Amino acid sequence: MSVTAFAPETEARFAVARQVADAVLFEGYVLYPYRASAAKNRLRWQFGVLVPPAWGADCEENDFQHTECLMEPKAGATLAVELRFLRARRRTVQQARPDGGFDPVPELRLGDRVLVPWDEGTEERVEAVVAVDDLLGDGVTVPFDRPAGEGTEPVLDEAGRTVGRLVRRCEEISGVLRLSARELDGPYRVLRLTAVVENTSTWTPPVGRAADRDAALPRSLVAAHMLLGLGAGSFLSMTDPPEWARGAIATCRNLHTWPVLAGEPGRTDVVLSSPIILEDHPAIAPESLGALYDATEIDEILALRTAALTDEEKREARGTDERAAAVIDLADSMPPEVLERLHGAVRGLREVTGAAPTAAAAGFPDEYGVARPDTPWWDPASDAGFDPGRDRVVVDGHSLGAGSRVLLRPGLRQTDAQDLFLAGRTAKVEAVLHDVDGGVHLAVTVEDDPGADIRREQGRFLYFQPDEITPLEDGA
Repeated sequence: MSVTAFAPETEARFAVARQVADAVLFEGYVLYPYRASAAKNRLRWQFGVLVPPAWGADCEENDFQHTECLMEPKAGATLAVELRFLRARRRTVQQARPDGGFDPVPELRLGDRVLVPWDEGTEERVEAVVAVDDLLGDGVTVPFDRPAGEGTEPVLDEAGRTVGRLVRRCEEISGVLRLSARELDGPYRVLRLTAVVENTSTWTPPVGRAADRDAALPRSLVAAHMLLGLGAGSFLSMTDPPEWARGAIATCRNLHTWPVLAGEPGRTDVVLSSPIILEDHPAIAPESLGALYDATEIDEILALRTAALTDEEKREARGTDERAAAVIDLADSMPPEVLERLHGAVRGLREVTGAAPTAAAAGFPDEYGVARPDTPWWDPASDAGFDPGRDRVVVDGHSLGAGSRVLLRPGLRQTDAQDLFLAGRTAKVEAVLHDVDGGVHLAVTVEDDPGADIRREQGRFLYFQPDEITPLEDGA
């Protein structure tokens, strides 16, 4: 086994896959509006957090990831593994005293930024190159550790005077990477590769008080994921395997992570095992100009909203984190023609064969060149017969309309992960809506939702079809 730097060809293959792996590593690192004081930046680190075992035993977070996938290595092949994770480095802010000492403060205001306490993320890597034959049997174990450390950085004002300092502390982290393989029965030489990452920290919560997540995070592996590369051979897709391998693929166990083919499209020698579920050969949109750390938003909207922050908000964002400062600078310096690239893109075109429709069949084009059919697909005048606030629909013999109470039973179509949290909740019907295809939808607000009044005022409802709810009572 070797833990030295990868060979140039391995490094080149991993470099392409790291473009997506970096997005996984920093997804949710700091969210719009990129200030530490923002509510959604107070609960940090959501993906791939491997906590110390003593903390994981008392919470719903995990201290390990377990990856299994199939591979067809050639004779003498090697497996290159790169485990990547963030290490939370706790930063505190201190203000200088006249006597030369320093006192902790909640913020330090400078001309261009406002420095506040924050957990920075530093990238860590564990690399190994193993002969595939060595993985058979007991496999290979790669322990790793990172010692605790502390450092300081002076803070200078515009005149170059020391007005404070930043104190950064890292806690000790230890873990182990376990690699093994087993040959499967069958006419082909196929191995099931197992890669397990564990946090082996011996840290335990202080005696006399309950452990909190804030104390466990500096001892955790954050956004942990792996890149796996075969020197000779190929991996099988977990989502689109050949027919003969479907049974073996179905028996693979993947816990808290999911492996996909990565790197250049068409290649099958690199796998990314990610805590965020991805498709094979994931890629960053070519229009994207840089990391915005908030994939729940559209880049165009996020860039516009970031540029519209007040000067004071931008000062706090710049003082929160260097990466947040880079996002602010990116939004402020983005030329209009570059922003226009984010507005939309055609990813693929489908060839249409056959004779072109006649002008009479296609309709005459409008001023934008769009053909208008003789018969419109939707008649706006038909809307006059509907009133969402007064219309009613009969469900299980009950007439439901605005004001009715219902029990939510989503998940029948399994189209939204949030259904998991809404099943069994009670809700109030706000409107009954009809779509142009004749379907009926109930707009509801969830009872006991502290934001229900705001959602109602803004018209931001949740929508369910009649077979996804159970009436609790007849509406008024």
